[in-house]
Amino acid sequence: MLDTLVPRVVTAFGERFGSSELRLFAAPGRVNLIGGHTDYNDGFVLPVAIDRHIALGARTGVDGETNLWAVDLQEWDRFDMGAIASLPEGGWRNYTRGVLWALQQDGHSLLGIDGVFAGDVPQGAGLSSSAAILMATGFASLTLSGLEVDRVGLALAGQRAEHEYVGTRCGIMDQFASSLGRANHALLIDCRGLSAEPVPLPPEARLVVADSNVHRGLAESLYNERREQCEAAAARLGVAALRDIDEETLEARAWELEPVIRRRARHVVTENARVLRAAEALRSGDLAGVGELMKAAHASLRDDFEISCRELDLLVEIASGVEGVYGARMTGGGFGGSVVVLVHESATERVASELRERYPAGSGLEATVHICQTADGVEEVS
Repeated sequence: MLDTLVPRVVTAFGERFGSSELRLFAAPGRVNLIGGHTDYNDGFVLPVAIDRHIALGARTGVDGETNLWAVDLQEWDRFDMGAIASLPEGGWRNYTRGVLWALQQDGHSLLGIDGVFAGDVPQGAGLSSSAAILMATGFASLTLSGLEVDRVGLALAGQRAEHEYVGTRCGIMDQFASSLGRANHALLIDCRGLSAEPVPLPPEARLVVADSNVHRGLAESLYNERREQCEAAAARLGVAALRDIDEETLEARAWELEPVIRRRARHVVTENARVLRAAEALRSGDLAGVGELMKAAHASLRDDFEISCRELDLLVEIASGVEGVYGARMTGGGFGGSVVVLVHESATERVASELRERYPAGSGLEATVHICQTADGVEEVS
């Protein structure tokens, strides 16, 4: 929570830089209600920015030098803004370096910064701590350099950093949610048109996120392979992306695809349709309808896209059996991470308790459960 993160950042900044002259910035993580692996297929997604953040305290640096201290890791990164280089084993450093490099490539003249950051977005849980680092660093750098922030441009710079500095060929959803999120709303993103429409969440809706504690980094997983399979399906069907195929057409031409490629395509095509239906259900306050779509999305991610795992399936099963739960599904890139549960406000503690108590017996692991509030996108905070 920001009320605990900000004092940590302020204290660490004084310790590292001997000054209290700093400005504070914060970028949220996100949870995706529905729209798994549709973003890099030019499709639709429906994420929510959540109240788990990367907080960054920073000031303008000296002579183009950037000095960043990661409080949680107790590590420095220092580099010259005139010669930003990626690191073979860069970890978090390639996120901060990458977004600044990408913004420079877009023509922004950036000053160096001295900064300290800390976060409470769980790493490896599918809640996009990486996008929060990218957006906090980029927003702070632009602001301290006296430049106007284009939130769409910032998100695109973050995506470019992931592609070229980190090595993950991610879609745009995470960066968009962290940059353009709005409290009390989900964000319907058209990943081709790069438009984002806030969709109100009914006031009785709550989000419970359960981390399976099975953690696998996207760049080290089969994430990139899934993207390549989707691209192969689109090429075989003669379209720019799977967004351009509807369910009827895919069914008629399914014979043209190898069985594995066919399943990958079927997930994406049906998932795009589910996202649009879920957004419409939210607009009308039909949380039960959204929940049914979430359940169908999880089954598709499990069976057709094959990126779930036994632990995620167990969490979904437990949550789905609790009264007051509308729906549950895995969220994030897959192969571990978290599930998101859409629940009536009266049932939040009940479902959290059930997940904590029942998950260990079936998995041998503890579930880390977060009851999340919605949040605004990256911003300067007082």
